[in-house]
Amino acid sequence: MDKSASMRETLKTYFGYDSFRPLQEEIIRHILNKQDALVLMPTGGGKSICYQLPALLCEGTAVVVSPLISLMKDQVEALLANGIAAGALNSSNDETENANLRRACIEGRLKLLYISPEKLLAEKDYLLRDMNISLFAIDEAHCISQWGHQRKTTSRCLIMLLTRDLPLVAVWEPIIIMVIRYVRYIRRHG
Repeated sequence: MDKSASMRETLKTYFGYDSFRPLQEEIIRHILNKQDALVLMPTGGGKSICYQLPALLCEGTAVVVSPLISLMKDQVEALLANGIAAGALNSSNDETENANLRRACIEGRLKLLYISPEKLLAEKDYLLRDMNISLFAIDEAHCISQWGHQRKTTSRCLIMLLTRDLPLVAVWEPIIIMVIRYVRYIRRHG
């Protein structure tokens, strides 16, 4: 089966859609070719499918960084309802739940792991080292400048993501051009 047919079949099987919205197919193809992607779409424009579908087609687990626990919860519930193995590693879980999620990631049983920026930094030398990561996505990337209590936390998180040899997908609503400039600066100057 060719890549386009596989993408459409996955779209139909897991998300229930017969066709892609404008630009989704090109973005997904770009990510599947191991390229970074900056996805600027309005609310309801289908941003999440742009990293969720490649996660299903690639070997390993996609790590989705999200600063919003409520969004993580909604995304994971929707994915689970569609038969997709997903979980969220964050401070609202008890330690048993987080330990189970870590084990599932290391064993390759999750396709998508949503994680808060703080947990991402805490896990960089442990979980992220021991699991097979297919891609990184930053959901709600327009919130980057508000991550953590200090700019240093945000910069360390971004540098860690940008220095890995994996596709990086940043999705956000096109509302803060400063964030684009900040990401470009980090990528160039570390």
